[in-house]
Amino acid sequence: MTGYIEIAYFFASLSFVIGLKMLSHPDSARKGNMLAAIGMGLAILLTILGENVHNYAWIFGGLVIGTTLGAVSARKVKMTAMPQMVSLFNGMGGACAAVISLVEFVHHEDLQMGLMNSTTGIILAGMLIGSVSFSGSMIAFGKLQGYKTIEKPVTYPMQKILNTILMALTIGIGIFIMTSYQNSHDASALFYGMFALSLLYGILFVLPIGGADMPVVISLLNSFTGVAAACAGFLYSNMVMLIGGILVGSAGTILTVVMCNAMNRSLMNVIFGSFGGGAGASGVTSASGDQTVREISLTDAAILLSYAKKVIIVPGYGLAVAQAQHTCHELDNLLEEKGVDVRYAIHPVAGRMPGHMNVLLAEADVPYPKLFDMEEINGEFSSTDVVLVIGANDVVNPAARKDTASPIYGMPILDVDNAANIIVLKRGMNAGYAGIENELFFDPKTKMLFGDAKSSLVKLVAEVKQN
Repeated sequence: MTGYIEIAYFFASLSFVIGLKMLSHPDSARKGNMLAAIGMGLAILLTILGENVHNYAWIFGGLVIGTTLGAVSARKVKMTAMPQMVSLFNGMGGACAAVISLVEFVHHEDLQMGLMNSTTGIILAGMLIGSVSFSGSMIAFGKLQGYKTIEKPVTYPMQKILNTILMALTIGIGIFIMTSYQNSHDASALFYGMFALSLLYGILFVLPIGGADMPVVISLLNSFTGVAAACAGFLYSNMVMLIGGILVGSAGTILTVVMCNAMNRSLMNVIFGSFGGGAGASGVTSASGDQTVREISLTDAAILLSYAKKVIIVPGYGLAVAQAQHTCHELDNLLEEKGVDVRYAIHPVAGRMPGHMNVLLAEADVPYPKLFDMEEINGEFSSTDVVLVIGANDVVNPAARKDTASPIYGMPILDVDNAANIIVLKRGMNAGYAGIENELFFDPKTKMLFGDAKSSLVKLVAEVKQN
């Protein structure tokens, strides 16, 4: 029976790898997700039926409840709340890994410890990483949900130093447990103390993060959960859990590095909690010079778009809030019927989670070849007649290039200010998620079309049809 289980685990692991590869393209992403889900279901079922497992009522009861909650939540969640759901689900994964370590340490009082005991090290590592992922993800959830007390970066004196000391103390306790105790029973008090400090570090790690930095921390916490799950796989010698954890951990780490490069920040800034809490993150006005705001009428905007040769649409979180992606796609179809070359420019950290805009536009069936990454599209703005910015803010703010005092200074942005004309769809002149004013809005080439993004796009579609 064990041989059959190992073979099934191999195929389940293979489904994870193939599914992850298929997720890299929208045309195959749905099938890849389903393939990986089937593989996971197979792995869970075989583990329950093939190993020496008892308490089937509790196990299947938990599976039914969890599956029901997950399915209902996934179907009902709005696109604007998708980042919160990702943080919540990721936090639950970290919590599971931490609970596994807690159970294995406490329930195995005959666990022999020592510096060379790999089992103890894996238990401690899984508990630490899983706890940080759980508590950090819960704070990220609260920030994304808009809880006022933590939505903005929460900073305090000597924050970076204190966070570093806290993490060093937590790791030091783990090493002390391994080197100074002979069994887990004697070290239980210190173990629980290490668990509490891990939870505290996860909270303090994410509290100072805010603004456009949130997609990066979500990706990093996701990698933490993967590593914690891999620790559990090592602990149980379960190859499918190990491979799944490694895939999540490595994919999350690679994505974190890519997004750090997009934000022009180092990974060490993220790890040591100095991320997003710099000066200027509390609503500072970075714009200087001409402060004139120029509005445009729907008719003029429609004419400008209809008679352009090349239009680039820059989507942002405001598009998700307004649920205007379908209307936006309708507009780009109308413009293409008029012979306009229409493209979408996607910034790596647009929205509030990795790939937020890609998911949003895929939902509206926007063809993937029309979506261009920042590196691909930035050279095209200088030859573009009109750029239509819908709900994007910080990722198009020229202050990132010019204002050394700006909290987003040095962040690569979409060079929309190089285009001949810029139309910005926005509710008002409020600052973006980073809390700073956007210099682009005062550019002589920029025209503001105020109002709800979906309402404005619906009216714009009607005007374009008449031209």
